Amino acid sequence: MTITIKTPAEQDAMRAAGRAAAQVLEFIAPQVKSGVTTGQLNQLCHDYITGELGCVPAPLGYGGSGSRPPFPKSVCTSINHVVCHGIPGEKPLKRGDIVNIDVTVIKDGFHGDTSYMFCVGEPPVLAKRLVLVAREAMLAGIRVVKPGARLGDIGFAVQKVIEANGFSVVRDYCGHGIGRIFHEDPQVLHYGRPGTGIELQEGMTFTIEPMVNAGRHETRLLPDGWTVVTKDHSLSAQWEHTVLVTHNGVEVLTRRQGEVL
Repeated sequence: MTITIKTPAEQDAMRAAGRAAAQVLEFIAPQVKSGVTTGQLNQLCHDYITGELGCVPAPLGYGGSGSRPPFPKSVCTSINHVVCHGIPGEKPLKRGDIVNIDVTVIKDGFHGDTSYMFCVGEPPVLAKRLVLVAREAMLAGIRVVKPGARLGDIGFAVQKVIEANGFSVVRDYCGHGIGRIFHEDPQVLHYGRPGTGIELQEGMTFTIEPMVNAGRHETRLLPDGWTVVTKDHSLSAQWEHTVLVTHNGVEVLTRRQGEVL
């Protein structure tokens, strides 16, 4: 396993990339409403990323191996029972939907990766609680990040919040190191035992992005090769931030304007 420790200059580049990714979510937020399609949201994000920000949308054309084609859009949009990697399309959002918009941009060769759970109108009680718990679980993981902590500490903190609220942690997908490469080492699991796993060091950058299901944790990959759904068709929610391990704690590189952490 090769983990990249970012130099001060690389940390500044990651800050710029993280800020750009956050700006995309700030930009698109007012457009997430009943009647709009995820395809329209994707196009708005694409134009903003490439035009206003002068960045590259990292998901567009990403991957592709065997029977799986490269990802065809610039952001991921995951609605209701879609866990992650939903492909934007032409179905309009409707009142009560919950939708995750996952944004990754490349700025000057570095990646910023973040996602946000949007509620379309007033969601059902269960959906609203799921969204809130998923965010609190992410924040619980972020709060334990510091030099000397271990990856298992993050996973344990995330898992504890989720399971205490009667929900389940997706095991099939996890957070990841990030920098010049979209997905670097280490893998950041959202479950685990404290005091286990790799020790965190100043200069590490990675994502914390728990996927939380209202039902069981099992998932299923759709034939498009990308879209992941809950196996039991229960609702799912996810939040994501890119973080930097600092000399005395953590810096959230994708923090949005006015966001309280």
